[in-house]
Amino acid sequence: MRTMDDSQLARRPRHQLKTRQMALLMAIDEARNLHQAALATHMSQPAASKMLKDMEELFGVALFERLPRGMRPTIYGETLIRHVRMALDNLTQGQSAITALQAGLSGQVNLGVILTPSMTLVPQAIAATKAEAPHLSVGVEVGTSDVLVDGLKRGRLDFLIARIPAQEDDLNLIYEDLSEETECAVVRPGHPLLEHPALTLQDLCNSVWILSPRGSILRHQFDMLFRRNGLAAPINVIETTAMSVIKALLQQTDFLHLMPMEVARYYATSGELSILPIELPCNMDSYGLIMRSDHVLAPGASLLLRTLRRVASSIYSRQVTSKL
Repeated sequence: MRTMDDSQLARRPRHQLKTRQMALLMAIDEARNLHQAALATHMSQPAASKMLKDMEELFGVALFERLPRGMRPTIYGETLIRHVRMALDNLTQGQSAITALQAGLSGQVNLGVILTPSMTLVPQAIAATKAEAPHLSVGVEVGTSDVLVDGLKRGRLDFLIARIPAQEDDLNLIYEDLSEETECAVVRPGHPLLEHPALTLQDLCNSVWILSPRGSILRHQFDMLFRRNGLAAPINVIETTAMSVIKALLQQTDFLHLMPMEVARYYATSGELSILPIELPCNMDSYGLIMRSDHVLAPGASLLLRTLRRVASSIYSRQVTSKL
């Protein structure tokens, strides 16, 4: 069959395949035999042959190569089959979504989240989502961004609230900024430094600090904060990221800990910890929603995503206002 050049294809009006044509295309690809494909799609062989011919005339290319025994897709056929398969998969998901909506939102959604938003944003969003869809099961995995991104790419997680790792180059990842992470120093309620009239970094140099391990981005920024101010970074340090250990140490000692402001406010509100009255210009990169462009979210996951955006808008706008 004669094929069109690029300019002719560009001028050719766009047409859409019908669902029945898509089904025949997939059946031919699977059976590699027109007679068997016709049987699978409940039509006569002449009707199937005419439908295939109509599709080839529609695109102006041969979709299958006729062989002595059967047929195989051409490069044009392989391309069209790949996109038709994606379209039919999306259609199936759409039908399942409608069924789920008719029955009330249910199913499972799996969210990955780093520590900071897991303390405030995520609980509020889950509570609001469950109020609207009580039969929806929500799974939450808290971890580091690199581990969570790997889970997203493997299909274990539906979407994330995290950072895209610096070395990540997957073009299928979509990132939507939510907030930056500001750090602060926290101590137990009643700590002597809370009564200090005007705290400076110098006053904190000789304290015992609970910090993330050396080599982490936050630890590097913490050390550089002191060095930029002509001070030696604290050396009396306990290295851990286990929150249960951190809280127990803080509550039983006069140790200090560097903590995201969002998390610190949560513990300060509950009365478990107090925030030292000193600004620490020690910020992490912003974090946000991460999704896969080639993954269609189920209705329950879409509901949680919409709720997260709404709650995030409320939380982070309040934080910005409180800083002004």
